[in-house]
Amino acid sequence: MTILQLIMLGGSAYFAFKIYEHIQTLQDPKDAPRDARDNNSQKRETSELQSNAFSPFSSQELVQKADEAFGEGDAKKALSFLSEADVKSPNNTEILFKLGFISASAGDAMSSIRYYKRSLDIDKNDTAVQNSLASVYRSQKEFASAKMHLNDSLEIDDTNPITYYNYANLMCDMGNEDVAMDMYAKAIELDPEFEEAKVELQRLKAK
Repeated sequence: MTILQLIMLGGSAYFAFKIYEHIQTLQDPKDAPRDARDNNSQKRETSELQSNAFSPFSSQELVQKADEAFGEGDAKKALSFLSEADVKSPNNTEILFKLGFISASAGDAMSSIRYYKRSLDIDKNDTAVQNSLASVYRSQKEFASAKMHLNDSLEIDDTNPITYYNYANLMCDMGNEDVAMDMYAKAIELDPEFEEAKVELQRLKAK
């Protein structure tokens, strides 16, 4: 998935970049930036969803509001908007992907896994979701599950350098550095400008 595709998926450049960063590094998503707004303003905006069981917003409007909330550092509010959007538009892979991503960034691995799996039930060929789910499993040290989803990603697309890079990182965690070097080399072969892979490969060779 390209940066452009992620921007189209994410609805905002900030959200798309955080998703890209998450997928490319196969690490826990970075904590969202702190919300610098005053508490009264935050409480007023959060009440948009709390005052009624359902807001008058459409699912797409809710997704846009979630993008804005996440960009401002309010993961809890973003999840509230997305949860309502999920009720109004079930089986929407964009919504499920974002729910999985933000849940992971908020430290809720179990919810993240559940949302990503729902997304894969709809589209099992989404390599971005396969990589993201592997990321969450890796963060929980469930390496076998992470490896399974990376293998699935390679079966879908064996020309994606990011998947090989992520696979190499996982192999390092599992102590399989020889395999990791092969995976980093493959990532570089597919993308000669993949600087992160070059750095990691050189690090392993220098040992």
